[in-house]
Amino acid sequence: MQTTQTERVHLPQTLEPRNPGIALDLDWVMRATANRSAIERRAATLPGRRSVKKAYQAAWLCRAITCIDLTTLAGDDTVGRVNRLCAKARQPVRADLLEALGMSGLTVGAVCVYHDMVEPAVAALAGSGIPVAAVSTGFPAGLSPFHLRVAEIEESVKAGATEIDIVISRRHVLTGNWHALYEEMKAFRAACGDAHVKAILATGELGTLQNVARASLVCMMAGADFIKTSTGKESVNATLPVSLVMIRAIRDYHKATGYRVGYKPAGGISKAKDALVYLSLIKEELGDRWLQNDLFRFGASSLLGDIERQLEHHVTGAYSASWRHAIG
Repeated sequence: MQTTQTERVHLPQTLEPRNPGIALDLDWVMRATANRSAIERRAATLPGRRSVKKAYQAAWLCRAITCIDLTTLAGDDTVGRVNRLCAKARQPVRADLLEALGMSGLTVGAVCVYHDMVEPAVAALAGSGIPVAAVSTGFPAGLSPFHLRVAEIEESVKAGATEIDIVISRRHVLTGNWHALYEEMKAFRAACGDAHVKAILATGELGTLQNVARASLVCMMAGADFIKTSTGKESVNATLPVSLVMIRAIRDYHKATGYRVGYKPAGGISKAKDALVYLSLIKEELGDRWLQNDLFRFGASSLLGDIERQLEHHVTGAYSASWRHAIG
């Protein structure tokens, strides 16, 4: 479970052939279904069935850190806050704890910010190998004029973002307009150029798990490098049933095309124990290859603080107060 320096510094698309997308296959899309009761039964078994302890748990938690998109998406973000977040991204856990764990040099997967904070983040992370991700396309609702959404992507790429988290138009999913969703996603992918594109489905607003499965497939067919659950702003964000549906769509897409697409659960994942559950789900459903940060990310802000607290307990045998592990 150790993470090498090479794994951390390369951008995702340099480790894996990038998903170029395929022609929209509506027959495949319409065959996609989701048995809610079976999915919920499977998801309910996960938290209690997989448990890792002591050194193994510490190793998994270190892996989780490398998969975090450390995020600030607040209306009162400032350059100072972003600089502090980037400093935390570079040194996510106290140096003495990392040294004790044999994990010196560990960093997070990326820093995720609004467009206005891309340039400060790029400057603060210079030389670290940590990419900057920008939320885009009228985040979080995705209801701004289409040409402005495309332009926003282009401006963030110019500012130095190498990953773009776009939001889809939920209405295309809710009305079953899969062609429109496909063309929208293709346009967003084209605007990203070499930047890695994560498609946010906002699953809490899609109505059914069947819609989640179909939207996942369409976005991958249109060239998404990652599919992501949520903006973190919906009333329901990442859940295990939704995750199961999305990662099985990823597995089916890989089986059919040979291309690996990444997965990013976001919103509401704030505890170390939750991170362990998600990692075990990925391992069981997709395999070890998806446990690297070019194919798996957590969209999180407070998760890192709880992981650091658990690692301190592992090293010292004592829990520290949560306020000692503030983020940003």
